[in-house]
Amino acid sequence: MNDSLPSVLTIAGSDSGGGAGIQADLRTFHSFKVYGCSVITAVTSQNPDEVCRVDVLPVEAIRTQMESVLDLFPVRYAKTGMLAGREIIECVAELVQKYDLNLVVDPVMVSTSGTRLLEGSAISAMTEKLFPAAQWITPNIPEAELICNRKFQSPDDLADAAKEFYNQYGCNVILKSGHAISSDRVTDIVCYHGRIFALSSPVVNIRKNTAHGTGCTLSAAMAANLALGKSWDQALKETKAFVYGSLYENKVLSENLSQMYPPENNYLNKTALEEL
Repeated sequence: MNDSLPSVLTIAGSDSGGGAGIQADLRTFHSFKVYGCSVITAVTSQNPDEVCRVDVLPVEAIRTQMESVLDLFPVRYAKTGMLAGREIIECVAELVQKYDLNLVVDPVMVSTSGTRLLEGSAISAMTEKLFPAAQWITPNIPEAELICNRKFQSPDDLADAAKEFYNQYGCNVILKSGHAISSDRVTDIVCYHGRIFALSSPVVNIRKNTAHGTGCTLSAAMAANLALGKSWDQALKETKAFVYGSLYENKVLSENLSQMYPPENNYLNKTALEEL
């Protein structure tokens, strides 16, 4: 049925503070009016300032969650977040191939507060098994540097890394580069079929902890937009606009705490996608 509600799947960790992970993904899916399903890989005890504990679920629990969803739901797109270890990555990659899933990979490796969320031995499993199965990957600079095993010194280094990912793994790339290129624009480097683009929106002046969950929200929004059948460039611009709007329309939860939250307005006119 062409008018059926698209189903989108998130495979990620649970964030007890609600700002990132499964909670942010499902909130984003709901905002785009797609039906969100979930596979929980780990239970984290955290708030925007710190991760206090991580409990990783057994691989078979993750496998069963995925199979129970994919055996019934016609999932148009899936996204991954925190996968924690090699065995989980290998399991997810196997089922992505089995069910021929369209996939966005957010290679979550380190939390904003500095907690390691991916075993070092699992990085090769992610790059060798999951990246080649993905349509898009969305690393940030520290993650990209970890994968490339080098530090980036200039915007040209970012573009080179994005193209390197595309050439090596065959997936399109959104390299989240933040303020690395401009002080007044948040600019991501995109590699689409070998072509390099800058995807940008204005900087939003916010409290530090307000941006908790930005990466999860971006990858979830991209999966939702693609599941809705939007073109790659429209999906990119609407994803960027949604993240910008979520930061701009953040909600105050207490005197010392505010969080990004799905916007009520559309900020497409604030985004730019330019080929470099």
